[in-house]
Amino acid sequence: MSATPNLIAHRLAAHLSPDPSPPGEAALPNWTLLRLLACLAVVILPHFQRLPVWASVLVTAVLVWRGLAALRRWPLPPAWLRSILAFAAFAGLFLSYGRINSSEAGAGLLVVMVALKLTEMNRLRDCAIVLMLAYFILVTHFLASQEIGTTAYVFASAWLVTALLLEASHPQGPLPPRATLREGATLLLQAVPLMLLMFVLFPRIPGPLWGVPADTHSARMGLSGSMEPGTISQLSRSDEIAFRVVFLDPVPPPNQRYWRGPVLWNYDGRAWGAGHETPAATALPAPQSLGGGVRQEIMLEPHDQNWLLALDLPAQGPPQSIQGSGYQLLSSRPLRERQLYQVLSYPRYRLQPELPEPTRQRALQLPRYGNARLRALAQEWRARSRSDRDVVNAALRMFNQEAFVYTLQPPLLSRTSAMDDFLFNTRRGFCEHYASAFTLLMRAAGIPARVVTGYLGGELNAAGGHFTVRQSDAHAWSEVWLPGEGWVRVDPTAAVAPQRVESGLAAALPDSEAALVRRGSDIYWVYQLESYWEWTNAIWNRSILAYGPELQQQFLERFGIRDWYRMTLVLTALVVGFLALLGAVLLWQARPRGIDDPALREWARVGRALARRNLPRLPHEGPRDYAERVARARPDLAADMDRISGLYIGLRYAGVDDRAALRQLRDYARRFKP
Repeated sequence: MSATPNLIAHRLAAHLSPDPSPPGEAALPNWTLLRLLACLAVVILPHFQRLPVWASVLVTAVLVWRGLAALRRWPLPPAWLRSILAFAAFAGLFLSYGRINSSEAGAGLLVVMVALKLTEMNRLRDCAIVLMLAYFILVTHFLASQEIGTTAYVFASAWLVTALLLEASHPQGPLPPRATLREGATLLLQAVPLMLLMFVLFPRIPGPLWGVPADTHSARMGLSGSMEPGTISQLSRSDEIAFRVVFLDPVPPPNQRYWRGPVLWNYDGRAWGAGHETPAATALPAPQSLGGGVRQEIMLEPHDQNWLLALDLPAQGPPQSIQGSGYQLLSSRPLRERQLYQVLSYPRYRLQPELPEPTRQRALQLPRYGNARLRALAQEWRARSRSDRDVVNAALRMFNQEAFVYTLQPPLLSRTSAMDDFLFNTRRGFCEHYASAFTLLMRAAGIPARVVTGYLGGELNAAGGHFTVRQSDAHAWSEVWLPGEGWVRVDPTAAVAPQRVESGLAAALPDSEAALVRRGSDIYWVYQLESYWEWTNAIWNRSILAYGPELQQQFLERFGIRDWYRMTLVLTALVVGFLALLGAVLLWQARPRGIDDPALREWARVGRALARRNLPRLPHEGPRDYAERVARARPDLAADMDRISGLYIGLRYAGVDDRAALRQLRDYARRFKP
């Protein structure tokens, strides 16, 4: 670190005019206070969208009031009033969140209490405490978001806090902002190598990079293990990212981009459920490919469930994954962190040409009562059809040729016979309505069938070459088992709105609803910027946020580090080595500097020679006095000292700029042998 001239000037002033107050007890200058308030506003700003409205108003009011109180010399509130405010704020947060041990409630409590600390702050020591708490507030931003934008914001805010902390550590008055900002940036940059070292080598534990145990099971947006009318259409209004995928083989056409999720077998008259899913990888026959496999690399966002999404139909999942009875990939534990994995899928396949009887019975299960008209229609088709395929086609013809409407805003259905109400009365619905009705029709006709939920489509990011699949791409379809063909995917939604498969959700909806799900800007350059930003976030997620225990182990194995013991050993050695190197650099920078002035350097040479003869120059002694004292002690040196001191005084103090005089001084000094 190099001190700037301004810093040197301020430190010199502090040395000459020391503040009589004890360290930290000096009064807080108004300029420093105003900078602190501005800095706190920046630090707290992202929390305003998560705090209760009353808390945001309270924090803002305290910041504004403290600034006015400093400028107009208003007295600070008494201790009893501050105590009441603190207890009231705590009670308000508890009532607003219902608890205090969650990430949002805890962060809110920290923000509000730091704001209330301003009501008693009038010393530099208090300012330093508030700034240290500001670092904690910055950390809490990562509990809500770890995106690259949040990280950049936190680093910029940490820079401001560090600069202001340097200023608050200087009791003799505010330092120039440019000097403290430069020093703050230097400190942060010096910490970056150590931060990177800790990030790469510090042993990871399963779980998100940032999180609070109490929030582990909090609800997340995404597919669930059940489906009833309305669940997926609600997801379609969300633009949250479900996963990103890179195809390692040629990209399949849009009508084959079905992403397999939970397979639903059980219907209770209202909702579909997966039932008790057990690993069945060893019992299920392998699917047969009818057109080659497609490998994908998927970055799956955490959803707190144990299923893995993959292109339909997954044939080979990542290590340690298992396969459910419906050929759904399952993880051994709920996904509470981003997961990066590769899958091999067969978009065209033959699956289970021989159906075990228990599976058949499971796929024919119907509630004992309800939906009488649906059952009658299915039996009618059954009676006049020559094959199961004819029944399937009859159902698809009905959806395609009769007045069914694909909409995000379907009317409410009867609770006792919801599918009867849908098929024969409302006829307005989303994919869950059509998949549910079609599957029930098939079961009523004696055809094994099941519902599959997942996603359909995805948007190509031209900048990164990957596909982004959002919650708005959530979809449900059916699978029926046909003799000689096995399980066959049938999408009844495509019979009503074929644009849903080929062009996406927005193209399939009426114009009045398409705006609700349309993503991205219509302006080309804005759309390009959005694509690059999404691509940047994809790289960030893959490189930083997905760096969990598995990726860390894979990465370190390349360097021969295969267990935690070696990881800890290497981490300790590197941290110690880094700190030792940093200490050596700081010591080198703090070493006594050489003399830049050539005349002073030659005069110092003479002084060192005399010091070795017990005639050192005294600290208060000028050159003329020193020369006279040497002459009295050593008359034999009087002439030399007179010439040398005369040349030195001329060059240093008389404004002589004579290279010949300097060469003469250098010649005398080097030949001087007392």
